[in-house]
Amino acid sequence: MLVSVALPDRPWIGRDPLDELRGLATTAGAVIVGGVLQRRHNIIPSTYIGKGKLVELQEQVEANDANVVIFDNDLSPAQVRNLEKATSVKVLDRSELILDIFATRARSMESRLQVELAQLEYSLPRLRKMWTHLSRYKGGIGLRGPGETQLEEDRRLVGSRIRDLKQRLAEVQARKEREVRSRYEEHTVSLVGYTNAGKSTLMNRLTGADVYVEDKLFSTLDTRTRQWHLKDWNRVLLSDTVGFIRDLPHHLIGSFKATLEETRQSRLLLHVVDASNENAEEQIQAVNRILKELDCHEKPSLLVLNKVDRVRDQSYVDVLMKHHPRAVAISAATGFGVDSLRDAVIEMLSSDFAEAEIETGAANGRVLAYLGAHAEIFRQEFQDSKVTLRCSIPRHLLHHIQAADVQIRFLNFNGKRETN
Repeated sequence: MLVSVALPDRPWIGRDPLDELRGLATTAGAVIVGGVLQRRHNIIPSTYIGKGKLVELQEQVEANDANVVIFDNDLSPAQVRNLEKATSVKVLDRSELILDIFATRARSMESRLQVELAQLEYSLPRLRKMWTHLSRYKGGIGLRGPGETQLEEDRRLVGSRIRDLKQRLAEVQARKEREVRSRYEEHTVSLVGYTNAGKSTLMNRLTGADVYVEDKLFSTLDTRTRQWHLKDWNRVLLSDTVGFIRDLPHHLIGSFKATLEETRQSRLLLHVVDASNENAEEQIQAVNRILKELDCHEKPSLLVLNKVDRVRDQSYVDVLMKHHPRAVAISAATGFGVDSLRDAVIEMLSSDFAEAEIETGAANGRVLAYLGAHAEIFRQEFQDSKVTLRCSIPRHLLHHIQAADVQIRFLNFNGKRETN
């Protein structure tokens, strides 16, 4: 049984308020038997929903023989306890449902550690409800009962496990940062976006990779990086990352920092959107909020409107393009618009290049070898013991060749020197 409550700061999105929750529950393996909706100006502290809706929920659970109630909202431990007592079935909130999905989808050791940490941090303040059957035992000197002893022992065990996981993930984070920094001289692009927007399908289309694709939420939890060879351009390292979702649990964002390191260090973000979804604009805003939380909101990004082959009314894509003029409309499944996307990526990556004349000694093999490997050299002239190269080089690599015997003169688009 699904339940969704609309509040002034959390309104319903789309024509079907239960659509996304239904998709999450189905991904988790649930069979949906019904739903309850309520609009409120504020929540009821004890049960979240009002008395009338609670009675309706009890009747719906009994009539449909439901054994789980899933809320599209985040509940406090006390609210979960009171709702379970009232309905006599298990009650889950949105965060616990998403954590459960992540737990079943995690494949690598890294993602399993991340999910376990997020689950334990979520469960720690909720341990008390597991021991309500022992609540008759009161604490105090000489009166300490087994219920309180077990609860304290569980908290110590969970706290110890959380510290252990954080230490292991800190090591993973450091290793991941070193791995990503080792690609600093490469052109790195990351696919980001709402879950099930088609990022993995697009990666397969662009790189010829065979990464796992499934029409379900959170089918990708581990970052995969492949080479993308652009015509008339150098190679690009393209990374497919975990999908985002509205109200993503903060524990998950914190736990998955190592996985999202690719996003944080990328030169360019391709923000993939399911253009066939009627809530596409809301999903764009949700992803932007998470990118801001990750300090990635100021990175160069290109909006990619995917699945245009599924759009029933083309005017809806036109509206999205009007709101986001630099967006590119494509279909990763059919290949439509992929050439336009490639051209747009090359244009954005090229804007990070500098046209320059670089003068150094003809015997300076280190600088000459570096330029030969990382710059596009248009012309080189030798005069006495000096060599002058006119080239195009990524701006972020210029510090590698700065030295006393190296002069760099930037050129404008007419080939004239701007600075000396």
